[in-house]
Amino acid sequence: MFNTQQPAVGLTDRHNRRFTYLRLSVTDACNFRCNYCLPDGYCPSEADKTKRPLSVTEIQTLVQAFADNGTRKIRITGGEPSLRRDLAEIIHVCKSVAGIETVALTSNGYRLNKRLDSYIEAGLDSINFSADSLKPETFKLITGRDKLDEVLAGIDRALDRGLTKVKVNAVLMREYNADEINNFLDFVREKPVTLRLIELMKTGDNHDFYNIQHVSGLGIQNRLLESGWLQVIRHPDAGPALEYTHPEYMGNIGLIMPYSKNFCDSCNRLRVSSTGDIHNCLFNEANGNLRPYLADLDNSHLSEYLRQVVLGKWQGHQLQQDFSGTTKNLAMLGG
Repeated sequence: MFNTQQPAVGLTDRHNRRFTYLRLSVTDACNFRCNYCLPDGYCPSEADKTKRPLSVTEIQTLVQAFADNGTRKIRITGGEPSLRRDLAEIIHVCKSVAGIETVALTSNGYRLNKRLDSYIEAGLDSINFSADSLKPETFKLITGRDKLDEVLAGIDRALDRGLTKVKVNAVLMREYNADEINNFLDFVREKPVTLRLIELMKTGDNHDFYNIQHVSGLGIQNRLLESGWLQVIRHPDAGPALEYTHPEYMGNIGLIMPYSKNFCDSCNRLRVSSTGDIHNCLFNEANGNLRPYLADLDNSHLSEYLRQVVLGKWQGHQLQQDFSGTTKNLAMLGG
């Protein structure tokens, strides 16, 4: 039974957090085999094989309902979203919805040097690449793919095309890239991107790996502050990263530290899986499925459902208690 308390404005929870940012997965399939996420590659269960991803029409209906409730930013995620041949159409549909100001994409990036132009022409505003190492041999060891050159070419292509919000994600791991901090800093010295160092998160399938590889971002944060880096004021629609800037660097450094105190206090985002499950938190059970509402020509029922679902959002995740909900791996909801 849903809580009957009504939100103050739009999608607002019982902790007075307003949700203007939707992370929309369009596929759970991925063509990388990252050791912290899908070390054995994409292996859908028999049940998963029968679930078709949301269609472009369903996505349009869904995004409209979120926009009607104050959502301004859509981030398209996977799995690897570029595996969908209709990705440019999905971007166009999202950007065409009244009220949506920003459409962003998170991708492993190796296909984007050739495909990025079509995505930008469809309305893409910003992009996050994944480069867990700047050493080709380590990149291959982490991802299972010898594709670093293609990823770096995609980053350069995004900059050449004039995208002003280009980010690069790197998941910190003790035995793989924790010694590359200087490399990451050198990378943003001459490149106007934000390189975000992300703490490894514990999911249903990686407990042993997490226990060996987790690196806290606090030491890096202290190093940045001691070296003259200054924290950037966070935009209301931004994600969870703490971002830092330095006058001697063209780019910025971001830190995502989910185990830090009060990490969830400023949460502004909801998640929808590729098959329409809504998740109030990455580390939670699915809070409902939106698909039955997407065939309804009257969006008011979906809007009301969304407003009710968000009232059940927890004050914070339960990672410290080793609870990761139904999140077996980050490919399920795009991290």
